Amino acid sequence: MPRKKIVEIVLDTETTGLDYTKERIIEFAAVRLENGKIKDTYQTLINPEQHIRKSSIAIHGITEDMVADAPKESEILGEILEFIGDAPIVAHNAIFDYSFLNEACKRVFKKKFENERIDSQQMFKEICPDLESHGLAALTEKFHVELENHHRAMADAMGLALAYPKLKKLYLQKYDWQTKQLENIDYLFERFLRIQQSIQTMQSELQDLKSIFKLHFELGGEPISSESGETMVYQSKHSFGYKFSEIKEVLEELGALDKAVKLNTGFIDRLCNGLSLSDENRQKIRDARHEISETRNLQILKGGH
Repeated sequence: MPRKKIVEIVLDTETTGLDYTKERIIEFAAVRLENGKIKDTYQTLINPEQHIRKSSIAIHGITEDMVADAPKESEILGEILEFIGDAPIVAHNAIFDYSFLNEACKRVFKKKFENERIDSQQMFKEICPDLESHGLAALTEKFHVELENHHRAMADAMGLALAYPKLKKLYLQKYDWQTKQLENIDYLFERFLRIQQSIQTMQSELQDLKSIFKLHFELGGEPISSESGETMVYQSKHSFGYKFSEIKEVLEELGALDKAVKLNTGFIDRLCNGLSLSDENRQKIRDARHEISETRNLQILKGGH
């Protein structure tokens, strides 16, 4: 029986900025995989007909002069969609590339981009949860793929296309193993609780030891060295609280307001879903949304006594 052909389109985009509701794609690249093998590639620059942010140029190096003679979004999008077809798209942090493609489709064709999306970054986090970084560079390094000219669309798409089949194989193996454990779910929960208790006990022990080490240094003790070469030292630094209303103007003048202030998005979500806002202000907040992420957490509810 012939093997079923599985087609996936690995892609990457470079953009004028990060806000998909306002910014545009300036470079698109894609690699067609058939059963994990590279069969075709596609790449194009795109004239966004708008300014490219300096912060974005610093990342991908694409200037306005480089895209001045490139096709416009309305001229090239049909060709891009033809290459993708109805295959699932694979991208690292796929919601980013998907959001830009979706907005482009709505502008040009008055319809949504509805292809299935596969996020290789989420898969990588599942396979290697212990790594500090789960970016594309970390993924290609993990699977011994050389990533040259990082942050240009074809280089990133090709790097991902070479690493993705290896990642997918491990991911599917892990998923298969997980599904086989579902019949043992009650026992695994008991085991989970035992491990969790052990970790909490060890964390308490570590905290107790740290308190002794701090006392050693606060009483004038010298750095502590181990036989294997590690050295423990004691450092302290001051941090300050600031009255935001008094420094907001200075931060705005420096262009540093966005970097200095992090929105409490949980509070904003609750505010938007509450009853205290007028319909006009609620819509303003919803219109300001420029990205979406999903968090999935387990919660342990304590038993009654």
